[in-house]
Amino acid sequence: MLATGLLIFVLLYWLTVILGLLDFKTLDLHVEGGHDVPHDAALSVSWLNHALAFFNLGRVPLMVFLSFVALPLWAGSILLNYYAHNTSWLLGLAFLLPLLVGSLLVAKVLTTPFVRLFATLEQDQAGATNPIGKVCTVLLPASQHHLGQAVVRTNGDTLMLNVKVASDAELLKGDTALVIDYSATGRCYLIEPYDSH
Repeated sequence: MLATGLLIFVLLYWLTVILGLLDFKTLDLHVEGGHDVPHDAALSVSWLNHALAFFNLGRVPLMVFLSFVALPLWAGSILLNYYAHNTSWLLGLAFLLPLLVGSLLVAKVLTTPFVRLFATLEQDQAGATNPIGKVCTVLLPASQHHLGQAVVRTNGDTLMLNVKVASDAELLKGDTALVIDYSATGRCYLIEPYDSH
C-alpha cells in the first residue's frame, strides 16, 4: 500500500506538471550547509549533503529522482509479495526496507545520465534569458515566506520562475510583479508588486 501510494502521488504530480499547473522543479530539494552552526551540527549537515549527492539529489530535481524510486519500489513490492505468497502486513513491512534501499540504488543508476543534462539546462536557462528587471505574471500565490510561481514572457519565450516577494506584500494569481533579484540561498527570484498604470 505504501509503495502504491507513493506511485500514485508521483503520477498525480506529473499530471499537474503536464497540465501546466506546476513546474517540475516546484518540489525541488534545497539542502545547504550553515556557516554559523555548531561543529557537531555542521558535521551532520555535511554527512547529509554527501548522502544526497551520492544519490544525485540536488543535481537532478527531487521529483525526477522520486519517480525513479517509486516505480521499482512498487514493482518489487508487488513481485516479492506475490512470489512469497505473503498476506501479512508485518512481513510486508519487513520487505519494505530492503526494497526501499534497492530502489534508491536503482534510482541512482538511472538518474546518473541526467546529471549532466540538467546541469546543461540550468546553464542555458541562466545564460539565455535573464528575467531580472522584467515584468512577470503570478501563477501561484507568493509572499515573503511562501514560495510561488510566476511567468515571464520575453522575445516570444516563456520562462517559469520560482518566486518570493521581497517585501511584506502578498501577491495572488494574476497579479503583475517586477523581478528585482535572485536569491541564491532560496534558489528563487525576488519580486515586488508592479502597477504599469
